[in-house]
Amino acid sequence: MSDFVVDRRVLLASALAQTVVTGLAAGRVEAQAPAAPDGLMFTAPAPFSFDALKARAREIGAKPYVPPPRPAPEIVNRIDYATHGGLRFKPELALFGRGPGQFPVTFFHLGQYFQKSVRIFAVEGGQAREVVYRPDYFDMPIGSIARRLPQDAGFAGFRFQESRNGHPSRGGRDGGKLDWRTNDWAAFLGASYFRAIGDDYQYGLSARGLAIDPGLPGIPEEFPDFTQFYIEAPADNAPTVVVYALLESWGATGAYRFAMTRGTDVVMAVDCQLHVRHDISRFCIAPITSMYWYSETNKGATSDWRPEVHDSDGLAIWTGTGERIWRQLNNPPRPITSSFVDDNPMGFGLMQRDRDFAHYQDGVAYERRPSLWVEPVGRWGRGAVQLIELPTDDEVHDNIVAAWVPAEPVTAGRTFDLAYKLHWRGGEPTAVTERTNLAHAIATRLGMGGEPGQSTQRAGRKFVVEFLGPPLAALPPGVKPQAIITASRGEIVNPFVEPLPNDVAGHWRAVFDLKVTPGDPVELRLFLRAGAQILTETWAYQYHAL
Repeated sequence: MSDFVVDRRVLLASALAQTVVTGLAAGRVEAQAPAAPDGLMFTAPAPFSFDALKARAREIGAKPYVPPPRPAPEIVNRIDYATHGGLRFKPELALFGRGPGQFPVTFFHLGQYFQKSVRIFAVEGGQAREVVYRPDYFDMPIGSIARRLPQDAGFAGFRFQESRNGHPSRGGRDGGKLDWRTNDWAAFLGASYFRAIGDDYQYGLSARGLAIDPGLPGIPEEFPDFTQFYIEAPADNAPTVVVYALLESWGATGAYRFAMTRGTDVVMAVDCQLHVRHDISRFCIAPITSMYWYSETNKGATSDWRPEVHDSDGLAIWTGTGERIWRQLNNPPRPITSSFVDDNPMGFGLMQRDRDFAHYQDGVAYERRPSLWVEPVGRWGRGAVQLIELPTDDEVHDNIVAAWVPAEPVTAGRTFDLAYKLHWRGGEPTAVTERTNLAHAIATRLGMGGEPGQSTQRAGRKFVVEFLGPPLAALPPGVKPQAIITASRGEIVNPFVEPLPNDVAGHWRAVFDLKVTPGDPVELRLFLRAGAQILTETWAYQYHAL
């Protein structure tokens, strides 16, 4: 099921707020009227608009930063993973549980990994009312440490449940329709993190509103917080819901609008205005956070019993010049940042391409984790898609970040107006694959260089890169593609290309050895072509010759 869980992951959870607006009830509770015992409570209404939220973000940005509150930290710190899992919001109290719209909203409790409270409002007709926190909204086991929290502790976040009309279930299970009370499709929880399921009904990697200075040596990363959320009452049966959010941090403030459409997959149209408070070295726009421990590429470096463990296996980029790049992910020996310089990118994303359960053998469904594709709207100018890879020895740590970083210095006083779409699905959007029409790199394997039986001559590393796609399947009989391989240093030897002997049309592999001495990482690039026709995306890999 898609029910949101931490899934063995230590999410990096990082609220200040002055009431600008407030919210609507599930069940149309009148303003300031006490809720029934089985209902939510709300504050009095106040005017709300996205323009007003932008003005609030700009106003806050001109003042000294005030961190969000952490209610009763001595208690919250004791609400560990297991305890937090027992604090379930009562679905009969869901916001919009009786309408309007088809997607009820439920709330997350504070806990060890989500220690900052957020303010949540419901919006209707230009008016908003705040949802007043009460501990009796949650099922709490007798003796739970959470019962010792103050009565106004607040919420940690929220999620959208599946449709009250019954969303079609994966593979027709559960009678063909999902029960909204036990299934959700989007969640905002911790700092500026949020997640959605893809077309395989599974959570995985996360997006963030903003990331500041991740992966910089000697500079601590800053985690901006969404401190206020405004959830708009949707139209009946509409597939789209709208959420507004106020972002605050020491380095920047911002106002966000998320128009989120639940179809076979999930698409989020994001509009935001950001105000920079202080000079920032690495200003990460549309950041994605994921986990990569190992795959068939580097399995030999681990002792775990499973063949592969990762939420994403590569970074896909569609550059402003039209090149498609696939960068296989690494679990590096030290923190590494790779920059793919570009001008007005067409898109990028962290992908989970390996969809075979046999390659994972794990009940947490790594093979069903969504990919996340970022589609810029408008011109983003010069900059780079940056990939930050951190070493990890376990699956509980998110160690991968991908984001767009502007080329110009991000200095105090700058304002950014940005728009983009986030596509949560099995792979790149269909429009991208149809327009680029290239075979994909689907596996990267490393081994000992040289040939079997020549142990005294075996040296360097052997690389085997598999490609699959219609352009390769359409090759005329007898035509063999050519591998175009480059390396930043070292020598490429014994390259060849062959179809895999598995009777799968368009499934080819390129094989080569790299002879190189220990030293700086080696940047490798490879694509296949037939004559002047490019058949595949460009495979890229950073090899650490130790």
